[in-house]
Amino acid sequence: MTMRSWSAPYVPSLPAAGLPAASGALRLYDTAAGAVRETRPGATARMYVCGITPYDATHIGHANTYLAFDLVNRVWRDLGHDVHYVQNATDIDDPLLERADRDGEDWRALADREIELFREDMTALRVLPPAHYIGAVEAIPLVVEMVEKLRAKDATYTVDGDVYFPVAADATFGEVSRLTREQMAPLFAERGGDPGRTGKRDPLDALLWLARRPDEPGWESPFGVGRPGWHVECAAISVQYLGMAFDVEGGGSDLAFPHHEMSAAHAQVATGEHPHARAYVHAGMVGLDGEKMSKSRGNLVFVSKLRSSGADPMAVRLALLAHHYRADWEWTDAELDAARTRLERWRAAAARPAGAPVAATLAAVRDRLTDDLDAPGALAALDAWAAGPAGDDPSAPLAFAQITDALLGVALR
Repeated sequence: MTMRSWSAPYVPSLPAAGLPAASGALRLYDTAAGAVRETRPGATARMYVCGITPYDATHIGHANTYLAFDLVNRVWRDLGHDVHYVQNATDIDDPLLERADRDGEDWRALADREIELFREDMTALRVLPPAHYIGAVEAIPLVVEMVEKLRAKDATYTVDGDVYFPVAADATFGEVSRLTREQMAPLFAERGGDPGRTGKRDPLDALLWLARRPDEPGWESPFGVGRPGWHVECAAISVQYLGMAFDVEGGGSDLAFPHHEMSAAHAQVATGEHPHARAYVHAGMVGLDGEKMSKSRGNLVFVSKLRSSGADPMAVRLALLAHHYRADWEWTDAELDAARTRLERWRAAAARPAGAPVAATLAAVRDRLTDDLDAPGALAALDAWAAGPAGDDPSAPLAFAQITDALLGVALR
């Protein structure tokens, strides 16, 4: 079954006459380089962002991540690039099966419902949709093909019917996260790995194919009936739809290891090419009550519940944009209250009969966003225009609204 994306919001064209053209390049912090670096796409910028495991979507932490990469998408487009954006949905995995079993629900019905809710949330937040939105179940043939390529290169082995990838097969293993093995070990156990399993050659070796367990779904493959491992799913999808050496692989900072590290290793060994991605970009974690917001802790603030309580999605978006995408921060009611106030000020400014020229404001917003997505700096530039003198340019209020919409995704009209 083919997964469908969500509807694309209208993105206005920015005023051109008399305004400085977008120039330069988007600079982003690359985890693998440990520094802010220029992205240098060709005519088409290629980006892969890891999607949700659909058993409890969409919390503010998710939204924070997808808004960060929506900014990447929008800035690249403003710089004149087409953008080929791909995202997955892990619609078969242990957490999904465990939640379905707990609630006495069919796992497919649970995944379908949560994916649809995710689509609704992304649409409300005006996140530009991926060109390809691919489910893990849909991608099983691609996963099987990649595992077969790894097996042909002697880069697999089995433990009780489960197929593993030996990390020693990738000479560059570790370059994505820049972690030592001592740092990797506890994170691997915490984030879905099985370092203590008997029979593994190396505690860090990653699961490629899980043999079918009793009362669990499974699919035919040359390795027996089973289902994909997590990391190989994203490796297979990204290689199929973007090729190797695409411009940005993105996700939350908790994906740098093991997920992005393992996906890169799988793809690089399977294809014989390097690198998997030119840059690995990670968004910070959003907390609540002193802890990272996560499904396992249950301390979640859901976008859908905020919307159903009457929160304007544009205020939710502004609350997230008020923080730098790489920052770790804590959600509070005050965050949303401040965003509502800002949104009211901007809408009032956009409704004026005239305003001051916006050329300098547009230049400032572009400057801040191309510098590692400094959204707070961009908001400050827009705040300054909204609080400034009324001016006598009748086209300025509309131009202001077009800037907030095209570059920040915040609709004022």
